[in-house]
Amino acid sequence: MNIFEFRQEVINQYASYVSSFVYIRDRDVRAYVDAQMRSGVFWPDPLAQLNPNFTPGGSVSDLVSQGVLHPDCAALFAAGEPRSPLNLHAHQRDAARLAREGRSYVVTTGTGSGKSLTYILPIVDHVLRRGSGKGIQAIVVYPMNALANSQVEELSKFLGDNGPVTFRRYTGQEKREEKDAIIANPPDILLTNYMMLELILTRQDEAALVRAAEGVRFVVFDELHTYRGRQGQT
Repeated sequence: MNIFEFRQEVINQYASYVSSFVYIRDRDVRAYVDAQMRSGVFWPDPLAQLNPNFTPGGSVSDLVSQGVLHPDCAALFAAGEPRSPLNLHAHQRDAARLAREGRSYVVTTGTGSGKSLTYILPIVDHVLRRGSGKGIQAIVVYPMNALANSQVEELSKFLGDNGPVTFRRYTGQEKREEKDAIIANPPDILLTNYMMLELILTRQDEAALVRAAEGVRFVVFDELHTYRGRQGQT
């Protein structure tokens, strides 16, 4: 497949679709719009990117030996056969250190750079040190349910469904009995979205979740976005 020919084919199909339901009677206006369509004003130029190599940051075992992470993290955050502790990028290592110092931070880095570990590692470390079953210790807020669902799968990979750190999704997709079970037995980590979080704070039926989060240590917003045009300003 020639990617540039494929792009042009997609553009042609889109242009045909857009023009199919727009009829402009005025010849001057129609000529102007047609010229703009041909100039490519409605679609960006091709973008080619290289996947960067992120700066190495040692392994989970290194942070364990330095006292930054709980010893059990080395076994939990491992991969491969035989399983060995994950190697980290520098930004993942730095985030773990900042969290251990009790400092807030914002992570901005490229796609596929393991941003989730910059907060999952510190959260799990905190729960392991403090002990599970002591209320909601971390709230992770997502902009959409698809990301929350994906994170549930990622956490299951490291923590399992009955591991030393509990987590549950509470986004509005759950059935009533699932919600009741979460309210009755709050997890260590609550995964939600910003709309559901607002509802939790205002609905009487979920007041128990608010009380369970009185000792929350981590509040994570994944992801941070800027908007332009009618949606906001950059």
